[in-house]
Amino acid sequence: MKRATNFKELPADLLRWSCDLEKIPFRTTDECKPCEGIIGQERALKAIQTGLEIKSLGYNIFITGMVGTGRTTTIKKLLEKMEKGDITPDDLLYVNNFKNPDEPTLVTLPAGKGKLFKEVIENLIEMLKTTVPEMLKSKYYSEKRDSIVESQQRKQKEILKSFEAEVAEQGFSVIQVQMGLFVKPDLVPLINGQPTPFNKLEELVKQGEFPKEKLEELSKKYEELTDKLEEIFERMKEIEEETRKQLKKWDAESITPIITGAINEIRSKFNYPKISDYLNEIENNLIRNIDLFKGQKKEGREMEPMDPFAAFRVNLLIDNSDVKGSPVIMETNPNYINLFGSIELVSSRYGIIQTDFTKIKAGSLLKANGGYLVINALDALIEPGVWPTLKRTLRNQKLEIQNYASLFLISPTRLKPQPVKCNVKVAMIGDAYIYNILYYMDEDFKKIFKVKAEFDSEMKKDNKTAKEYGTFIKKITDDDKLTPFDKSGIAAVIEYGTRLAGRQKKISTRFHIIADVLREANYWAQKDKKKTVSREHVEKAIKERFERVSLVEDKIQEFIEEGTIMIDTDGKVIGQVNGLSVYLMGEFAFGKPTRITASTAVGRAGVINIEREADLSGRTHNKGVLILGGYLRGKYAQKKPFSLSASIAFEQSYSGVEGDSASSTEVYAILSSLSKLPLRQDIAVTGSLNQKGEIQPIGGVNEKIEGFFEVCKAKGLTGKQGVIIPHQNVQNLMLRNDVVEAVKKSKFHVYPVKSIDEGVEILTEVKAGQRKKDGTFEEGTVNYLVDQELQRLAKSWKTFAAEPEKGKEKESE
Repeated sequence: MKRATNFKELPADLLRWSCDLEKIPFRTTDECKPCEGIIGQERALKAIQTGLEIKSLGYNIFITGMVGTGRTTTIKKLLEKMEKGDITPDDLLYVNNFKNPDEPTLVTLPAGKGKLFKEVIENLIEMLKTTVPEMLKSKYYSEKRDSIVESQQRKQKEILKSFEAEVAEQGFSVIQVQMGLFVKPDLVPLINGQPTPFNKLEELVKQGEFPKEKLEELSKKYEELTDKLEEIFERMKEIEEETRKQLKKWDAESITPIITGAINEIRSKFNYPKISDYLNEIENNLIRNIDLFKGQKKEGREMEPMDPFAAFRVNLLIDNSDVKGSPVIMETNPNYINLFGSIELVSSRYGIIQTDFTKIKAGSLLKANGGYLVINALDALIEPGVWPTLKRTLRNQKLEIQNYASLFLISPTRLKPQPVKCNVKVAMIGDAYIYNILYYMDEDFKKIFKVKAEFDSEMKKDNKTAKEYGTFIKKITDDDKLTPFDKSGIAAVIEYGTRLAGRQKKISTRFHIIADVLREANYWAQKDKKKTVSREHVEKAIKERFERVSLVEDKIQEFIEEGTIMIDTDGKVIGQVNGLSVYLMGEFAFGKPTRITASTAVGRAGVINIEREADLSGRTHNKGVLILGGYLRGKYAQKKPFSLSASIAFEQSYSGVEGDSASSTEVYAILSSLSKLPLRQDIAVTGSLNQKGEIQPIGGVNEKIEGFFEVCKAKGLTGKQGVIIPHQNVQNLMLRNDVVEAVKKSKFHVYPVKSIDEGVEILTEVKAGQRKKDGTFEEGTVNYLVDQELQRLAKSWKTFAAEPEKGKEKESE
C-alpha cells in the first residue's frame, strides 16, 4: 500500500479570531460616549428614510429581520427625528347631527382649538342651565307671563259669563258632571230656581206634576244650547292653545337673547364654516327646547336617567393640544379596538342597549393621523378584523369607526359616524416569512407597503467595529447602571459577537443577545467585587448562559461516555466513520458525533438510504445521498456497469436526519467498505459533497468541532484525534479557547480538505490514487482497491444474471 503522510493541518491561530486590544481606543467604557445612532444597518436605514420622506399613497414600510437587530429602536429613533419641523395635525371632534342623530357630524379644528371649543360648549350649557332658570324666576318674566295668563283667562270668563247668562234666560244652568276620571260640563233645566235633571222631570210628567209640553220644549232648547256649548268649549280650547303659543313666544323672546348672545360670542372665537353651521343648529334647537331649562322630563321606567343636554355636548375625539409636530404612536397591542377605536354601548339596569355620538372613541390609527404608527405584523395579523380594516383604511385613506360587535354581525344599535380622512404612515415590524406570505398571497399588500427595509443579523468587521461596539456597551451600562467594562471585557464581547455572526470577517448585530451577556457579565463582576468587567467575567457569563439550557447536551454526553451511544475515538474500523451532527434546541445549538456505517454487496440497488426507507430522512439529506450516488457512478462506472448495492445508516438515530453535511462522510464509509481499508475512529468528519467529488461548506462548524472535542476529552486525548472540515469553513472558525489550546499542544487536530481524495487519505492513511491514461488507478491506492472491487461485483452480477438465461435455453431444448 502507498502510505499517505503529512496531512495539511490548521495552525492554532487560524482557529479563532482574537480582538487586538490596541484597536480599542479607550481603557474602559467610561471613557467613551454612548452610541446614539444605529450600528451596522445602513441598507435598512436608507430604505426607512426613503419610505418616511415619500408622502405618496402606499409608501408604508414593512421592516424585516431577526429579533434583536434593532428594528424597533431604529424606527423609533428615526421617527423622533422626523417630528421636528412638521405641522401638528388637526383636532377631531364629533358633534350631534340634529337632523339625523344616527350619523354624527365630524368637525376638524386646528390643534388645540378642539379642547377650547369643547370647554366653551360645556361652559355655555352650564351657564344656560343656571341663567335661564333664574331668569324664569325673575319678576320681569313672571309679571309678563302672569299678564298673558290673566288676559287669556279673562277672555274665557267673559265668554262663559255671557253663555251662562244666555242659558239662564232659557231656563238652564251649567253644571260639571263627573265621568270616570274626567269632568264634563253639562246643562240642566232650572225649575223653581233649582237645577232639576231630565230624568226627574220625566218622573214628574208621569205623576202629572209637570206639563209634558214644557218638558218637550226644554228638551228642544237643551239640544240647541248643547250645540252652542260645544262651540263655546271649542273656543275655550282655542284660547288655551293661543295662551300656550303666547307663553312660548314670550319664553322665546325672553330667553333667545341670552342664548343668541352666548352663541354669538362663541361664533366670534371660532370663525369656521362647519362650526358656524353647528352653532346655528344648537341655537335653533335650544330655543325650540326651552322646556329643558324648566326641569327634566320624567323618563320612562325602562329608560335610564340621561343627560338632557347630551345632544348639545361635544365629543373631543382627538386632542392634539399637547402634541408638537407629527405624532408617533408605538402600538404594542394592535387589536381592533386599540387600533381603530369603537362605539361604546351602555346597558341600562333593564338591559336596554343605548349609545350616542359621545360614546365614539378613537384608536391608535386616529391618534397617529398626520404622523406615524408602528405595529408588530404578527400581532396585527392574528387579531380578528385588524388586517382587512387596516388594508381598507390605508387604501382609501378613510377610517369609518364602527362597533367591534358589527364585525360578527351583532349590532344592537345603528350609529354611522362620518368617516375620518386618514393620512398615516404605517411601519410594520415582522420577519421575512410573514412578508413573503403577504406579498404573494395578498394582492393589496404590495400596493400599500411599497417599501421593504431589511435588517441584517451581521455586519462587516472593520477598524470602526471596536469603537462602535464600545459605544454600544457604554449605552447599556448607562441605561442599566452597570459596572464599566475594561479593554479585555470589550474584546471578549467583540469576539462573542464574531462567534454569533459565524464568520471571522463579520460581527453580529443581534444586540439583544449582546446586551444580555453584558448584564450577566456585570453580575459576575459584582459577585467578585470588581470595579470593572473583564474578559473572565464575560466568558463566565457566556458559559453560564449555555449551561443553563444544556441539559439535553449533557445527557447525550453521558450516554456517549457510558457507552450507551456507541462512539469510538481510537482504532480503525472498515465501513464505519464518525460523522458530526448539530442539534438545534431553539435557544442554542450544540454538536455531537454520530456513527455512520456502510455495507456493500453485489446488486443493482445503488445506494440505499436506510434513513429514507425508515421515513427518518429530510429532503436535503435525500438529495445529498443521490448526489453521492452520482459521484460514485461518475468516477468508477465509466467502463463497467455499476453493480452495487450499498446501504448507509446513521446508527442509533431515532428522531430524523436533515441536511447534506454528512454526504462526504457517507462516501468515506462506502469507499472503506469497498476497499476493505479501515477508517480511523479518532477522526470525525463533516462536509457536503458535489458530483465532482469537491467538498462544500457546511453550517455549525464550531459546534461540531467542539462536540467531538468534548467526547475525545472525556475518553482521553491521545494526540491523534481531530476533525476533517471543508476548507471553505476555515473563515467560520471561532472555537473555544480550550480547543485552541489543545491544538496548540498537538493534542487535537483540524484538517481542512478540498476533495474526497484528500479526506480519504487522512482517514485510511493510504494514498487516494490518481487515474492513469488508460483509465485505471495507481496500484496500492484507495481508488485502485475500490475500482477493483467494483469490477469484481460487476463480474459477479454478470455471472449471476447469465446462469438463469442458460437454464431457460436448456428447458426450451
